Amino acid sequence: MKLKALVGVLAVAGLAMPGMASATNGYFSNGYGMTAKGMAGASTAMAKDTFGGANNPASMVWVGDRLDIGVDWFRPIRSASRSGALDTTMNGSSNSGSNDFAVPEFGYNMMMGGNMSLGVTVYGNGGMNTDYTGGELPAVGTCAGFNPAGAGGAPYNLLCGSGKLGVDLMQLVIAPTVAYKVNETNSIGISPLLGYQRFKADGLQAFSGFSSDANNLTNKGYDSATGFGVRIGWQGKVSDMVTLGAAYSSKINFSKFDKYKGLFADQGDFDMPENWNLGIAIKATPKTTVAVDYQRINYSGVNSIGNFSTANNPAIANTLGGTGGRGFGYGDVDVWKLGAEYAYSEKLTLRAGYSHTNNPITPRDVTFNIIAPAVIEDHYTLGFTYGLDKGSEITMSYMHAKENSVTGSSLFNTWTGNTSGNETIKMYQDSLGIAYGKKF
Repeated sequence: MKLKALVGVLAVAGLAMPGMASATNGYFSNGYGMTAKGMAGASTAMAKDTFGGANNPASMVWVGDRLDIGVDWFRPIRSASRSGALDTTMNGSSNSGSNDFAVPEFGYNMMMGGNMSLGVTVYGNGGMNTDYTGGELPAVGTCAGFNPAGAGGAPYNLLCGSGKLGVDLMQLVIAPTVAYKVNETNSIGISPLLGYQRFKADGLQAFSGFSSDANNLTNKGYDSATGFGVRIGWQGKVSDMVTLGAAYSSKINFSKFDKYKGLFADQGDFDMPENWNLGIAIKATPKTTVAVDYQRINYSGVNSIGNFSTANNPAIANTLGGTGGRGFGYGDVDVWKLGAEYAYSEKLTLRAGYSHTNNPITPRDVTFNIIAPAVIEDHYTLGFTYGLDKGSEITMSYMHAKENSVTGSSLFNTWTGNTSGNETIKMYQDSLGIAYGKKF
């Protein structure tokens, strides 16, 4: 009966995650599961809910029979501007629309005897999601040289394209998870990662002359891809006060976006980068736990994300979409997460946290990242869990990501003799989530 239940849960999970945005650490979420989000994502050495498939698979065997389901209201506020251009027709600014997103979360776990569990975590990444209305620049001047089709009275968007400008990326991962207690204090776990992603881009016509396949560069509607990877983990209680954890996720190798093989390097390749995390949880007092995580996300291992948007020979064409072609210039990031929880009463647990990451985007790559301004560095979180009865609870979390910006020379300067000024991208975020947990 338990296996039949798990099969049903997997089927529901695959349908439960619509399009989302969640860009905080690059385009990874700052936390997975409402409990972890209340502690700024610190979760590698914790065993609180069924999101081990996203955090640490080894934690699931300590959770017991449990279901978690919730939704996060996520609100990223993004803007871009260009100023100081000698050709003043290039100066302009715009705020991205599409500011409100519902991000669902889901997890289920069941014990198979006393030492093994089977479960599933469903989670997602996104946030390379922008929606500029277009028409910010007049239909004359520099832009007409890059996109003649947009001239004749039709204004240009910030990247000299026609019509609206933006991208939409959603990544969904279903992580069936097996965890096993090696002994009374140590466990290991493994999660095959079954990935699905969807993407579209609009308004990039000005880069047609720099694409290996201009017919598959922009305005092609949604394309989708599937992929596979694996996450492994260990969790160990080294004393009554201290628990340690470690997890590693391989790159998720996706099939290619054929409709955008003229945009993404290596003919439309867009894999999810490998990442790993270490954590410690300290029981400072009988009611207080402090957790610290370190996470490394290796964006540079995916050419379409990590390659520079500039080129050694800027005059050459066919540098978008080609083998080893231009990317978004994301650097690898180091994320530090600090969280604490306090058992205020038998029913109420309070949480707070702070996390910091280095910005993956440098001034060199500002122009391309107008459509993907993942510049956030600092997150502040609060949360709580309230017990409804012996077997069920409500968990809520709030996150504020402080506004950050990056300014750099416009990529258009490469081709216009430094007449196109500087560009600034900026973003801040808020989220508020609620989840229901049930122990069986």
